[in-house]
Amino acid sequence: MTHRAGLRERFPWARFHSLSYPLRLDSLHDVLEEIRASRLPVHRESRPLGAGNLVAASAAMKEIVRQVEQVAPSPATVLITGESGAGKELIARRIHDLSGRTGEFVAVNCGAIPENLLESELFGHERGAFTGAVKARPGKFELANGGTFFLDEIGDMPPVMQVKLLRVLEERVIERVGATTSIPVDVRLVAATHRDLPKRIASNAFREDLYYRLSVFPIEIPPLRERKDDIVPLVQEFVRRLGDDGRTRLQLTDEALRSLEGYHWPGNIRELSNLIERLVVTCPGGHVDVANLPRAISGIEPAATGDAPAETHQGAPVAPRLPEGGIALKEYLDQVERRLIEEALTDTDGVVQKAAEKLGLGRTTLVEKMRRHDIRKS
Repeated sequence: MTHRAGLRERFPWARFHSLSYPLRLDSLHDVLEEIRASRLPVHRESRPLGAGNLVAASAAMKEIVRQVEQVAPSPATVLITGESGAGKELIARRIHDLSGRTGEFVAVNCGAIPENLLESELFGHERGAFTGAVKARPGKFELANGGTFFLDEIGDMPPVMQVKLLRVLEERVIERVGATTSIPVDVRLVAATHRDLPKRIASNAFREDLYYRLSVFPIEIPPLRERKDDIVPLVQEFVRRLGDDGRTRLQLTDEALRSLEGYHWPGNIRELSNLIERLVVTCPGGHVDVANLPRAISGIEPAATGDAPAETHQGAPVAPRLPEGGIALKEYLDQVERRLIEEALTDTDGVVQKAAEKLGLGRTTLVEKMRRHDIRKS
């Protein structure tokens, strides 16, 4: 059995280059890169609970839907603004879905990629462009050719990259790192940020000329607390999707729904979708009353039932008691980890380094966990 066949037998989900003797470091690196890449989640195809059809019961969201339908068929660059968790990527995906473009929807979070790697991530690189670049690699702009490229958290893009992005917008060509020739790209660009870009322009943190190139068609998403008519329809939509996935279909009482409508939702739609997933775990019977909601929402002190995590006097969580019907432990722990990561990102305005410090993790570890849980700032 050849080494290649042996690897394929052990790792049937991967495709490998041939390995021959004497071993070359670049060939071995190619194999390891393919193994690593095959195990990473594909951003383009995965959609969390908060993604899907637009829910537009409020007048504000109906206006946004109208704007999306108006701009989608055109090639105009769109700038989506709004608080973290308000659904900016969902709007971007909807623009792509209605655009008629046949290419992929590709998303990159500018705040989640280290500055020294961002250029290679966006534009790709040629072999030998830097240490470790053992083969040429296309960037996200090339992968989005013919489709839509969504640049999330554009307000966190480093100044040097802002200059390069401006050139792409003006000339519609990119250059890989280490290349001497330009590559034309047919990409519809949609950008988003929760930052106040005019303030960042005033502080010289963002280029004014880039701002005007991005905001050809601006869309501002109001926070969830300003469109309360959307809360109950969103809950119903999230419950339906979870039920379609074979999970517990929740039934919320009228009092519970009124509590949700009265809450201020600092984490917006992301916080609401996380809550619904949490309730599936903490309410295995599917019945949700106001007492089952977190204290911040219900205003009720939690009873010592052990159905949900309580807090000690130091503020540290204690483990919940096992429900009578049992629990899917791995799923529960995954959801707890995901919820805490998203809360940390919300509390730190999406700054990954600060969120990692708040969770007692290294930045790289947190980024890997975000990839595993398909957590994207919006």
